[in-house]
Formats: sequence, structure tokens, C-alpha cells
Amino acid sequence: MDGRRAGLIDGLIGVTMFSGSLVATRFAVIDLDPLFSTHARAVGAALFAGLALAVAPRPLPRPREFVALAVVAATVVVGFPLFSALALREIGAGRATLFIGLLPLFTAAFAIARGATAPRPAFWLFAAAGSAVVATYALSGSLAGTLRGDGFIVAAVVSAGLGYAEGARLSTRLGGWRVISWAVLLALPWALVGVVREWPDWSRVAPSAMGGLAYTAAISQWLGFVFWYRGLERGGVAAVSQLQLLQPFLGLILAGLLLGETIGLGLIAATVAVVVCIVGARMAAARPRPARPAPLTESSP
Repeated sequence: MDGRRAGLIDGLIGVTMFSGSLVATRFAVIDLDPLFSTHARAVGAALFAGLALAVAPRPLPRPREFVALAVVAATVVVGFPLFSALALREIGAGRATLFIGLLPLFTAAFAIARGATAPRPAFWLFAAAGSAVVATYALSGSLAGTLRGDGFIVAAVVSAGLGYAEGARLSTRLGGWRVISWAVLLALPWALVGVVREWPDWSRVAPSAMGGLAYTAAISQWLGFVFWYRGLERGGVAAVSQLQLLQPFLGLILAGLLLGETIGLGLIAATVAVVVCIVGARMAAARPRPARPAPLTESSP
């Protein structure tokens, strides 16, 4: 199996794991404060990360890499969990999940800004079309929302896009699982303070909220990133990031099964359109740009 195909498989596993994140967060914030949920999931992920780094130790990241790891920690360990938890206090999991379809554009844009990739113009057409499908479905459907809730989820998406792109860049040097492991460990002191300060009355917390919190800590905040960053590293940011367009619809299926939200024919049609965009974007990202002919000189024949 070639590296690009293996990267797509890793990315698909990561996206599948992430698809349950907003549903799990929705369960968690019913009984838990969003700030506590954000802090607690980081502490839980740090336990897995610390164990993994202890079992397979490597030299410490270099100072410059720690700066980049701090960006990853600020975006995917703090920013995305916090903003999404705040959003899910005001909008449903279905509406929030649809906005996740905007992630590929932000991931690719930040990767290009960091010099990690330079896709062909056709890539942007397919990426924009896929995101437009998601946005149109969200805005024209029956999923109610609020301006503030939508603002929070957009902030979460922007934060995740930057963290995904920066983490993918680091993965080529550190390895994907080490990137997320060091990121959650960097955030651990902040998270521990928050957990102690916002400790809840567990007698008032339902088992569903505890289960949602456990999922976000073990899967959303650590294991999913192990596969996701490895996929971005092996398959390329521009191509693999388009798999994120599947996440809203996988999330909606889970929301329908677990939260009782309705799934209609419009969702099926939108899913087909998004998959077409993913295939097109992948082809555009994978196809190298034609080389420019060398300029003629006086010595040229």
C-alpha cells in the first residue's frame, strides 16, 4: 500500500472518530460546565499521552518545535473544545456538526500560509463547492441556531484548521502521535487548575454526560489525532483534509441515532455532492503542476 493511500485510510479513521465529538460534547455540557468539560478532556488525554511517551521515549522536541506545539495546544486542545462546548450550549449538535464541513478550507488555507502545500486552482474550486454544499444545507434546513452559537462554532472551526495544519507540519519531524501527546501535556498545567476550580457536583451529573466526557478525552482529544495527523503526514494536507467534508454527515447520522434528530433525503443528496467534491479535490491536489518551460537564452538552439 502506497503512502498516499495509507494516509487516506488513517485520515478516514480519524474523521470517523472525530464525527462523534460534537454529539459527545453535547451530552457532556447538558450537565457539565463548558469550561470544566474543556479542562477535563485535556487532563484525560494527557494521561494517555504521558503513558505513550513513557513507553516509547524519544529525544525532547527542539525549542522551535515547542513553539509550534504551543500553537497546536492553544488551538486543538483549548480553542476548538472550548468554542464548540460554548456553541453547543446554544445550538443543536446537528447544526454545529454541519459547520465542521468548513474545516477543509481553513486547514488547507493555513497549510498554504505556512508553506506546507500549494494545490492547483481546481483544488480550491472543489473545496469551495464542498463547503458551499455544507453551508447551504445548514442555512436552508430546519436546524435552528443563534448568531452567537454560530459564531462560537465558526471560531472553533478556524481554531481547528490552524491546529490541524500546524500539527501536520510538525508530524513530518516528530510523528503524529507525538505531536498531539506533547500538545496535551503542554496544556496540562492550565487544565489541572481549571478542573480543580470548576469541580462539579457529580451526584447531579448523568451517566450520559460522563460517557460524553470520557469519549472526548480518550478519542476526540488524543486517539483521533493519532490517526489524523499521521494521515495528513502520509497522504498530504490538501488531499486528506477533504475527508473532513464527510464529518458533518457522519456526525448527523450519530446525532440522529443518539439524540433523535431527523435525517432526511436532503442529507443524503448533500452527502453525495460532498463525496464528489472530495474526489475532485483529491485528484486536483494529487496531480502535480506542469513545469514551466525554461526561458530561451541566446545560447539556446
